Amino acid sequence: MTDPAPCAVDPHVAAEFPGLQLWSASVAGVRCGRTPPEIRTRLGALADRMSGAEALALRTRPVPHAYRVLFRQLGLDPDRTRTPLEQLVLERLLRGGATVRGMPDDAVALAILETGVPVLALDGAAVHGDLVLRPARDGERVGGVPVPPGRLVVADAHVAVAVLFGEIGCRPARGTSAVLLVAVQAPGVDALVVDEALWTAAEALPRI
Repeated sequence: MTDPAPCAVDPHVAAEFPGLQLWSASVAGVRCGRTPPEIRTRLGALADRMSGAEALALRTRPVPHAYRVLFRQLGLDPDRTRTPLEQLVLERLLRGGATVRGMPDDAVALAILETGVPVLALDGAAVHGDLVLRPARDGERVGGVPVPPGRLVVADAHVAVAVLFGEIGCRPARGTSAVLLVAVQAPGVDALVVDEALWTAAEALPRI
């Protein structure tokens, strides 16, 4: 994996949300598809530790709480549009265990569950140029879905590739060998925790 690097942030976004930052790192030689048994075991162990009381306690811990605060600053109600960590915990409670989706989704899930930091995976070959966090433009779409103007998006040099805490375009698929990992740093969250999230996801990805 390349060393995590900060992405550009639109000046207006930086002024409105000081401390909000994206970090990216690329991982080459990845084998997308089946989740290795050792990652299934780690996800299962995390799921076994989850309970209703644990899910409620998560909200008061510093890192998960920082993302709940960020959601509210972005105009998202974290009790309706759940943070990535809380969504994963809820799914595990409802299903009674870990859901295995394949790679890289399970590598991302592992990183989120272990650190609380939201991470997403993009097809590295489909991203052109450096990433930037900016407001969506009129008529912009991600994954074929219209994005309201002004909603924050992750964009490359040409188009938006993901909505912040929303739709993701250019997802890795079978045959994808280069994955671009992106982590969201909320204000007040230490960069070391974000770095750990990216390395956790990267190390979980099986190699060709």
